[in-house]
Amino acid sequence: MRFLKDAGGGMVDEALAILAILASHQEGKLAIGQAEPLPVLVEVIKTASPRNRENAAAILWSLCTGDAQHLKAARELGVEEALKELSQNGTDRAKRKAGNVLELLQRFEVAVNP
Repeated sequence: MRFLKDAGGGMVDEALAILAILASHQEGKLAIGQAEPLPVLVEVIKTASPRNRENAAAILWSLCTGDAQHLKAARELGVEEALKELSQNGTDRAKRKAGNVLELLQRFEVAVNP
C-alpha cells in the first residue's frame, strides 16, 4: 500500500491497476484486505486522477462486496460523499463502481438500522 501514498514516485497508476485486478480474485481480495487499504483508497477516491479514482472505486467495491467490516470502515472514513461525486463525474466504469458501492452502503445501513 505504500506505493499508493507516494504520489511523486510514479507507481500509483500501476499499483492501483494491479490491485484492481488482484481484488477481483478471492485470494487477492483477502491479501489486500489485510493491508488495511481503506484509508488510502478513500483518499485516492477523493483526490486522485480520474483513472486512479476509477481503480480505487473498483478495489473498494471488490473489498466491500460481502464484507460488513469493510463497508462499516469505508462509511466511517467518509467515503459516501466522494462516491456520490464520482458516480456523477467519473469515468463510465468509475460511475458504475461508485454506484455499486453506494448501493452496498445503503443496504448495509438498512440492515444495521432497520
